[in-house]
Amino acid sequence: MEMQPELCRVEDALGILVGKWKPIILLTLLQAGTLRFSELKRRVPGITQKMLTNQLRELEEEDIIARKVYPQVPPKVEYSITEYGKSLESILVAMHEWGTAHTLHKIQKRKQNSV
Repeated sequence: MEMQPELCRVEDALGILVGKWKPIILLTLLQAGTLRFSELKRRVPGITQKMLTNQLRELEEEDIIARKVYPQVPPKVEYSITEYGKSLESILVAMHEWGTAHTLHKIQKRKQNSV
């Protein structure tokens, strides 16, 4: 497929995925499967309840995650990756691997510059 820079959709994709928490939330759900809100919050250290709620709503709006509410008291809500959302797995894994390699690259460069 020939890419035409003037028709670039990378910005559209990043608009959905960018943020400190969305990639972590997505990778957590991809790895763990369906999780309750409290379980997800425990697995994403440092995120506030309000931020997790906002990020989940945005991802749900884009049909990347699914939210299931059980009619019980106290309320039970579960989150999972949609089939459509699973198409992001290879992208997220590639970004994770590149981020790891880039971090190592920066460490090596600092070591070389300090010699």
